[in-house]
Amino acid sequence: MRQVLLAVAMACSIGSLVRAQTGDFRWAGDPEGGAPYVEASPTDPNALVGFDVEVANLIARGLGRRSKLVFVSYSSIDQSIARGDAEIGLSGIEDTPARRTAMSVTVPYYQFTEVLSVRDADVSRLRTLKDLAGKRVGTLGGTIAYDILLTAEQQYGVVPVSYEDDVHPYADLVIGRLDAVLLDNVLAKRRKASTPGYTIQPEPVATSHYVGVMAPHNGALRDRVNEILKEAMRSGELEQVFRKWEVWNDDQAPLFQQVLAGGPITAVVGADIGESAATMSWGRATLRYLPGLLRASVVTIALSSLSMVLAVSLGVLIASGRVYGSTWLRAVLTAYVELMRGTPVLLQLFVLYYGIAAAIRLPAFLAAFLGLALNYAAYESEIYRSALEAIPRGQLEAARTLGFTERQILRLIRGPQAFRLALAPMTNDFVALLKDSSLVSVLTVMELTKQTQVFATNLGSWVIPGTLCAALYLTMSLPLSSLARRLEQRWKAPTA
Repeated sequence: MRQVLLAVAMACSIGSLVRAQTGDFRWAGDPEGGAPYVEASPTDPNALVGFDVEVANLIARGLGRRSKLVFVSYSSIDQSIARGDAEIGLSGIEDTPARRTAMSVTVPYYQFTEVLSVRDADVSRLRTLKDLAGKRVGTLGGTIAYDILLTAEQQYGVVPVSYEDDVHPYADLVIGRLDAVLLDNVLAKRRKASTPGYTIQPEPVATSHYVGVMAPHNGALRDRVNEILKEAMRSGELEQVFRKWEVWNDDQAPLFQQVLAGGPITAVVGADIGESAATMSWGRATLRYLPGLLRASVVTIALSSLSMVLAVSLGVLIASGRVYGSTWLRAVLTAYVELMRGTPVLLQLFVLYYGIAAAIRLPAFLAAFLGLALNYAAYESEIYRSALEAIPRGQLEAARTLGFTERQILRLIRGPQAFRLALAPMTNDFVALLKDSSLVSVLTVMELTKQTQVFATNLGSWVIPGTLCAALYLTMSLPLSSLARRLEQRWKAPTA
């Protein structure tokens, strides 16, 4: 009897667990994208608001389930959905040929246009992409706008500049780092309210739609979601949502009619975005993107090498100052080391590029170079300081007895031995710097990891891009490690 009761209890527990799991409709979104898509409520930080939040709630109600957000960065939503982290992605997801090929997408539920924004003084001069030949145009990476700019780069010589968010492109436009920004009209109008100084050109560059994205095998759920969205279009519920968030316009009613009529809808209208990598064989896609990966590798190795040279030079000076300097100098240098080690390098990069832009507008590469060098100088200084202090005191006292000055002791006795001790950790730091250089993509520097992310987004898979990226990083780091091992063997202290 006891076993029967135990089995019943276990069955009830399992049933409750299953019901709890099926009760949540998990949707992926990025609250960092902000209003009007998904953002934390101004009145309650624990609550989410935005029209995509309401679309998710609408779908969940239609399925008889509870809506639950799974936080995923915008650039990773497709991959996250494919691996099953959530059932649908809703965060201003653009309808593209690549997504239609690689994923299950819903019917379009909102139509947007890609628009150019230029500084107020350039309104009459810079109207189209052709007018922007040789000029810098910012956008979000992995978007339709980015693909349009890549095509414009080949046709007109436009210089695409990729950003991680939609805040800084408009800020950089106003202060003169960019000549234009190409993004969704929803984003352009939202940023204009908080960033005056630019004008949105009225003529759209292209037209597309927002869709929900699901895993390729999830066609049954897609069909159910499509019926729910269509019913919301018929009943006017979707229109009410968009009017509430002040994004309803004359483009939406014709879209709803076309969706309800069941006619075919083109993913992107009005612009050439080239052949989608998702429709190519992996071999062709690799050949298409490999030159870009190689160029990005050159940027990575150049940036890392220059940063390491400066970091080593500054590290030696800081270490020497902390060992030989006066009390006040040691205190200042110690404070610098603790500040740079105790704060994230990403924050330091933001401060150098964006934080001081009102006073000093550093070019992106220069800001990245200085940011990495100043950060790693703190770590290098600790390596050299410990190496200097590891030299036996007996050697130093003997040199002083023989009449060597402190400078001669450092140059002829202490320094060379300390360098040999510091060589291995210095090599490790350079390899780490190669990888940390991926952070500079937030400053619009197109290095290897950022270029790989663009490739993976367009291909709809990380397998080939990730493998190529890893191979290129190994190609850059292994020769350095081999050289360091040779030097260690050559300079190894002789054994008794």
